[in-house]
Amino acid sequence: MTVDTSSADDSTVGAGAETFAVEAAVAAGEQVLARRFGSAILLVDPEDLAGSGPATVVRATVASSPFSLPRTLIIKHYPEPACPGEADPFAQEAVSYQLFTALAPEERMCPELLAHDGRQRVLVIEDLGRVPTLRDKLRTTDARGAERALLSWARSLGRLHASTATREADFNALLRRLGGPVKGEDTTPAAVCAQVPVLLEERLDIETPAPVRERAKLAAEMARSTEYRAFSPVDLLPDNNLITSAGVRFLDFERGRVRNALVDAALLRLPFATAPDALALPPGMSEAMIAAWRSEVAGVWPALVDDLALAAYLVDSELMLVWTLTWEMLPTLDLTRHATPVSREAALVTWWRDLAKQAVRTQLDDVAEHATRVAAALGARLGPHADLAFYPAFR
Repeated sequence: MTVDTSSADDSTVGAGAETFAVEAAVAAGEQVLARRFGSAILLVDPEDLAGSGPATVVRATVASSPFSLPRTLIIKHYPEPACPGEADPFAQEAVSYQLFTALAPEERMCPELLAHDGRQRVLVIEDLGRVPTLRDKLRTTDARGAERALLSWARSLGRLHASTATREADFNALLRRLGGPVKGEDTTPAAVCAQVPVLLEERLDIETPAPVRERAKLAAEMARSTEYRAFSPVDLLPDNNLITSAGVRFLDFERGRVRNALVDAALLRLPFATAPDALALPPGMSEAMIAAWRSEVAGVWPALVDDLALAAYLVDSELMLVWTLTWEMLPTLDLTRHATPVSREAALVTWWRDLAKQAVRTQLDDVAEHATRVAAALGARLGPHADLAFYPAFR
């Protein structure tokens, strides 16, 4: 190991940069609040919340204000976009909050946007306080509490979809007004359909039959279809959901967009699969979450009341999700070592097995047989422990 004798200096420099970023965020927050309310508002005691995205995220206390403001506020201060002309996380998040702040309070599934400024690239939003996240609930030993939180999350996701099902034009208009490019359809499904069969053959020596390729193309078309479109936070991770006394509140809309809501619904089958530390839920939990979600969206999409129709839609969404995760993960997986029950390798095996099970239920025999072969090939290489463990709350 080489010892870096300059580490102390680097630490000081890093700390200085972080301090400057926090101070800049607070200053920008004070300025945008002053313009919004027409009077100076002093913010003190900033706390760096170390957001996972590009923004500096700060909690600050309102020291003095002639207006009735919450005691503390959250400031998100964004750097300039790295690639002008591409989707801008500031614009996506600002417009997402604007969309929800315009709704009635009972339909608002996120903190309220109090002020924003496109030139300074700053948002000031309501602070919902130090409440647990869904991730916190899943990692306790309280199974009942975790179950209630998951069902509340599924219902809240359904309400989010139902309340925004007719607002795509509003979202795009707000995005244009803020100067962000209106994000086009995701090209990922097309790339996935083309490349996953090649990956499976190269890495697992498994051929993808033509009927399965065709089904994947149909699933990709469904993901891009104009049906069942609603707002999606996209980053549906457990730590982006606060469990409040008023229900689940969604956070972090840096990739927020309008898309087919059934893409989100696939994450009820494979809960939080896009999270790097995704684990499994006990039997029956996913079905209960889907029922909770459907109870909220049935009023705007009555076709989903039909069990067979919903099952077909969900298996196609799950197929595209599993293929997308395989496209992202398989090229870098080490298939020469045994997987642990909490690894991404074990997760991938489990997801292919679940896809096979759901395909059997919907009589997609070709998809079921292919998924079973892929799961078996992965399991043979990754060892006897390639079964994804439950979240701690359900162990």
